[in-house]
Amino acid sequence: MQYPWLDVSRELQSIAQAGLTFCENKYDVERYEQIMKLSQKIIADFTDIEYEKVEKVFKMEEGYLTPKVDVRGVVIRDDKILLVRETIDGRWAMPGGWADVGYTPKETAEKEVMEESGLIVKAGRLLAVLDKKCHQHPPDINYVYKIFIHCEEKDGELKAGMETSEVGFFDLDNLPELSTPRNTREQIEMVFNKVKSKDATAEID
Repeated sequence: MQYPWLDVSRELQSIAQAGLTFCENKYDVERYEQIMKLSQKIIADFTDIEYEKVEKVFKMEEGYLTPKVDVRGVVIRDDKILLVRETIDGRWAMPGGWADVGYTPKETAEKEVMEESGLIVKAGRLLAVLDKKCHQHPPDINYVYKIFIHCEEKDGELKAGMETSEVGFFDLDNLPELSTPRNTREQIEMVFNKVKSKDATAEID
């Protein structure tokens, strides 16, 4: 699903962020600040997210603008996939979240699965690296790359975490209502089939 105005606003944000990082002329700084405000307004109008929230997110960015990284752990048991119910929207997703500084992608996947589902897992092979804009997600303030990693169960027991209210394994024919900002049905089917078929290639946008 394409969101042209969202793409335009992100490009404006990137130009403004780079300009504010590297330029020294005070008049150019003012122009880049104006461009940044235009970008914020476009995103707020297009997504119905409050302008103040958009402005706050933008102010957290420093230096050259780069994509944020979302890591998802893919756990399969008895032909079913592990999903957690997100407290933020009451819908379901593969466990995961933003990559933390100091953690490798595998360590992030293991940590997120444990914190959100109670299961101790060992991260294995990379299944996919996707650009969020290329898939059926709703608009997002951030520009996001999504990493999906297959994880094997080692220990632990199913239990909700601080950011989840329920945990369970689901077959593809009976998926619950999904948290589409985090994952789509097509993505779940893709990573599930890669694990089951032992397809060694990784999908990449």
